[in-house]
Amino acid sequence: MTDLLPRHLEPLARELLGVMPAILIEGARQVGKSTLAQLLAAGRTSVVANLDDEPTRAALVADPSYFLNRSPDTLVVLDEIQRQPELTAAVKASIDRDRRPGRFILTGSASLLQVKGLADSLAGRLARLTLYGLSQGEAARRRDDFVSAFLRCSDGEIAAFRTEWTRAAYAGALSAGAYPDARVLSPRLRARWLDDYVTALLRRDLPTLNRQFQPHRAASLLSGLAANQAGELVKGRLARDAAIPETSITTYLDLLAAIGLTASLPPWSANLGKRSRGRPKTLIIDSALAARQVRISADQFTAPNYNEAFGRFLEGFAIAEVLRQQSWSDQDYQVFHRRTSDKSEVDLVIELADSRVIGIEVKAATSFRGDDFNGLRALQAECGDRFAGGAVLGTGATGYLYAPGLRGLPLSALWELPGADSS
Repeated sequence: MTDLLPRHLEPLARELLGVMPAILIEGARQVGKSTLAQLLAAGRTSVVANLDDEPTRAALVADPSYFLNRSPDTLVVLDEIQRQPELTAAVKASIDRDRRPGRFILTGSASLLQVKGLADSLAGRLARLTLYGLSQGEAARRRDDFVSAFLRCSDGEIAAFRTEWTRAAYAGALSAGAYPDARVLSPRLRARWLDDYVTALLRRDLPTLNRQFQPHRAASLLSGLAANQAGELVKGRLARDAAIPETSITTYLDLLAAIGLTASLPPWSANLGKRSRGRPKTLIIDSALAARQVRISADQFTAPNYNEAFGRFLEGFAIAEVLRQQSWSDQDYQVFHRRTSDKSEVDLVIELADSRVIGIEVKAATSFRGDDFNGLRALQAECGDRFAGGAVLGTGATGYLYAPGLRGLPLSALWELPGADSS
């Protein structure tokens, strides 16, 4: 049995539950949504309905009012609401009769707004939260908030930063992934867990969202995405490789995103009122799941002949960590990537609510070179006063000052940088 690790999203979820009639926790299966809901319900009079259970679904459909309209102090938890989206109409009616905060917790393994049969969006009646697998900070029982820490850190703190993380440690973290149950298994058993997980999703969950969905094509698409982890999305090539009609590829990609397997970074533009029309970057969020699709092990990631693949997966790993931290960060930010017509690139562009910009480059090397900063220098010139700083993240052990506003850091700074742990 895995240890019950605190989730950094819990304080925000509690705060929202104290002011909203309902909250919805969305995320992929097995990331810990039900466990978080139980933690939020602990100490309160509550009733839990797991809608994956067919008799429970049948009872709720037969008489939803009896179940939903309990005593005034009862918290109702509807686990896996996407299994019976019609119930949202009854939830809406119950909330409209009694808008006291903290009445409902809903969880969903698919984006509720994309589920067919949804009776009501519950707009204005619930707060949506996205839960990912464990961040590296959560796994280490420390609060990780890189964006806030990076903005606070002085050049002296950056230069003094040291880590014990090595290439082998990063390879191990990539291969372990973020699913709480899978990451503690041996590599052999984890591989079986991941295979069974994908099979269940493709054969059970996705067909309920789209009847024309074909699992074998989606499996090929996942492999194609993993082979180009964190790369720009070329739909035509993916469609050909996965034998999916080009007219259907967007539907398949949207379905994988809807169940929390993939994420995309839109292209960034300096024009606040106009986003670039370039291609998004797409990644499989869980690094172990991605690595399993192309059969790369931790030992292979450490081999010199796998250096290119290691770099791609390391970039996806870093992006996923920033996405997870976005859920609880003290800073409000959005994530993009940058690629210009003259091929100037920045792996990750973080745009803050006040329009300031942070640029991040991810490299597999243990040392920093001047040309590693080329894309960040171009971003700095384009942003001017909006540029809050840039960093190249690598696999070395020490911090590095390259130029004003441009720094080098070990990738582990994403969860170890001083100032991130404010818990």
